[in-house]
Amino acid sequence: MSVAQMIQNAWQKQAKWLIVLRPLSLLYRSISLLNKKLYRSGIKSAYTAPIPVMVIGNITVGGSGKTPLLIQLVNYLQKRNVRVGVISRGYGGKGPFPAYVDFDATPNTVGDEPCLIVQSTGIPLAVGSNRQKDIELLLAKHTLDLIICDDGLQHYALNRQLEWIVLDQNRGLGNEKLLPEGYLREPKTRLMSATVIEHAARPNSSLHMHLAVTQPYLLNDMQTLVFNAKQKFYALVGIGFPQRFYQTLASIGVNQFQCHEFPDHYDYAIDDLEFEDASPIITTEKDAVKLLPLLKAHPDFQREIWVIPVEAVLSEACYALLDKQLKQLGIQLN
Repeated sequence: MSVAQMIQNAWQKQAKWLIVLRPLSLLYRSISLLNKKLYRSGIKSAYTAPIPVMVIGNITVGGSGKTPLLIQLVNYLQKRNVRVGVISRGYGGKGPFPAYVDFDATPNTVGDEPCLIVQSTGIPLAVGSNRQKDIELLLAKHTLDLIICDDGLQHYALNRQLEWIVLDQNRGLGNEKLLPEGYLREPKTRLMSATVIEHAARPNSSLHMHLAVTQPYLLNDMQTLVFNAKQKFYALVGIGFPQRFYQTLASIGVNQFQCHEFPDHYDYAIDDLEFEDASPIITTEKDAVKLLPLLKAHPDFQREIWVIPVEAVLSEACYALLDKQLKQLGIQLN
């Protein structure tokens, strides 16, 4: 087990030994506060885009449901005739950056989440660590009304007009400590300065979302097969919070599965798909984006790979608030 995995397990269990990491957490907090003050004072310069920017992110390490939320908002805005583009860091991608993401882009080059977003929405999307260059690349190709920044909540080099934070009530805030003693990127007081979308099955807020499972599908070309939830699976998962995927499997009646967890944004090899028997693999859409190129490169691979897609279901209050916020920025929705 790697040190990173050991710490993640300790975060999940809120292990008492994490207190030994408190000096590092205090150092992390000091550096973060200093960086924020340098931008606010103007000592460090921040980029202001020529059109409004909306950041969707979280204050925790690991998955929160942010990507499904972003995809749902993009689909909604496209239906309302808002010309929207997305920028992303492109974690796991090797570049070169900035890079424009189209349907031919590969996760190895631009990252898995950008590929999933484009494949789900067809949205104009650019990736790279320099958000200004990403935006300039998008605006050189498209006339847009709004830029959505995927993650980047702590990227203060980019000015933004809207911030939506996804708070996963399933994980909560853990021990409410900053990295590495806890899994917070920023103190919980940060939630007071942004729109908070509660990700919960039983929400306490009117601004909430949950993930709904849609029809499972085969990643490989065996379209005559029918999904059988009662069979045994190998659960292949490389996301920030794999427990959510296991809960999703249980919700659709999949109870016989052997867990095979990999780091977030993991770059799979064909050997990772080999197991002791012929039982099918079951995985997430984010992982499927990485697995599809492997199947194309190894056409003789015969094991079934089932993908469990999810979509974000937002409360009406979320859409009403978004409409109001965009209108205040001069963006008209039809």
